[in-house]
Amino acid sequence: QVQLVESGGGLVQAGGSLRLSCAASGRTFSRQHMGWFRQAPGKEREFVAAITWSLGITNYADSVKGRFTISRDIAKNTVYLQMNSLKPEDTAVYYCAAKAGPYSDNYLHYDHWGQGTQVTVSS
Repeated sequence: QVQLVESGGGLVQAGGSLRLSCAASGRTFSRQHMGWFRQAPGKEREFVAAITWSLGITNYADSVKGRFTISRDIAKNTVYLQMNSLKPEDTAVYYCAAKAGPYSDNYLHYDHWGQGTQVTVSS
């Protein structure tokens, strides 16, 4: 089983930065791809960024390209999401997720989820 624990959310002013962390445990095979997703009230969960655990290949949603950076520390079994130039529309609960098999940016394809961490950006 894979366990994911997020941390690092909070309240920040527009233009500010936050770094989210996701500590992972469990079978490495089950977390070949690690992703960050977010869900705002009344909206569907959406893809933010993903990274291939072994090679570190990254992908981003267009809405966060150039502002957010996903990375991983293999020794610490931790994935990070550095968020810069935050906007009010980035306000959401951010979830860390893991999947085995081929890459996907569809949240329905991810098997393991953290509890989520709230990010609120004030204008």
